[in-house]
Amino acid sequence: MAAAATVAVTTGPTSAPVAEEGPGGEAAQAATPPPQAPAASTGPRLSRLPLARVKALVKADPDVTLAGQEAIFILARAAELFVETIAKDAYFCAQQGKRKTLQRKDLDNAIEAVDEFAFLEGTLD
Repeated sequence: MAAAATVAVTTGPTSAPVAEEGPGGEAAQAATPPPQAPAASTGPRLSRLPLARVKALVKADPDVTLAGQEAIFILARAAELFVETIAKDAYFCAQQGKRKTLQRKDLDNAIEAVDEFAFLEGTLD
């Protein structure tokens, strides 16, 4: 009966599997399949907005004929960042009024205070 050599696979500094030598002295290759992209339903969502809804909004524009999935994702991500930024600025205005609840006047104050939101002036009227 032959002695079984054990091989431990660890992760090196570059996160690549490294085969270590067993008691027999020879290095064995780890037969692992290459990593595959996760399925759409598993893992964390990359976008908090529903991409189908964003795509429907984009298609509602008569000037848009085609919209790729990457473009839809980028638009969804940009919308998320915009909402996050204006919400943080509005919350800062609410905190100055010693409140935790956002009100319309907080959004108005954030739009007036931040130059990047100047294009929104008068939209809430």
